[in-house]
Parts: sequence; C-alpha cells; structure tokens
Amino acid sequence: MRRYLILLTVLLLFAATAARLKGQQRPDLTPPMTMGDRNDTDARFRDELRRKQEKELNLQRQQRIKKDTDRLLELATELKQNVDKSNENTLSLDVVRKADEIEKLAREIKQKMRDGM
Repeated sequence: MRRYLILLTVLLLFAATAARLKGQQRPDLTPPMTMGDRNDTDARFRDELRRKQEKELNLQRQQRIKKDTDRLLELATELKQNVDKSNENTLSLDVVRKADEIEKLAREIKQKMRDGM
C-alpha cells in the first residue's frame, strides 16, 4: 500500500508539472546576442546598404549616359544635315559650334563611363 501511495504521489507530481509546463511558452533556444554578433549584424547591414546605394548610383549613371548619347546622336545628325546643306566654299559658324558641342559632350560621356569602372 505504501508503494501505491508513493507511486500515486509521483504520478500526481508528474501530472502537475506537465500541466504547468504546458501553459508556458517554449523557451527561446537562441543564445543572446553578444557585442560581436551585433557588430557582425551591423557590418552586414552596412554592406548591404552600400551595395544597394552603389547599384542605384550605377543605374542613375547609366541613365545619364543613355540620355547624353541620345543627345550626341541628335547633334551628330544635325551636324550632318548642316554639312550637307553647305558647299565647298561656305561653312557656317553653326557647323563649327555644333562640332565643338559634340566634342565636349563626347568627352563628358567618356568620363562618365570611366567613372563607373
């Protein structure tokens, strides 16, 4: 009978403990962050942010280059039309200005392309 009471007591204690544990949330098994972990997380965040900014800047640079090359094509077409209108004895001042503008724009585009490398 005594064994029966001890067994019953153990079972009741076990049931009470199980019921109490069932109501609790599962403990977080991940270790708390240390300063080194925080620094690593901060470094990864900064790297990711830097990569996104570089990507955005490259995209903007590429858009500016495309816009400038479109303008360069337009100027070259206008220059060709003006040269076709002139003859061997006349060369308008507008043609010379347009050629200078084309040269300047071409240098700017070249520099923008180099800056991206």
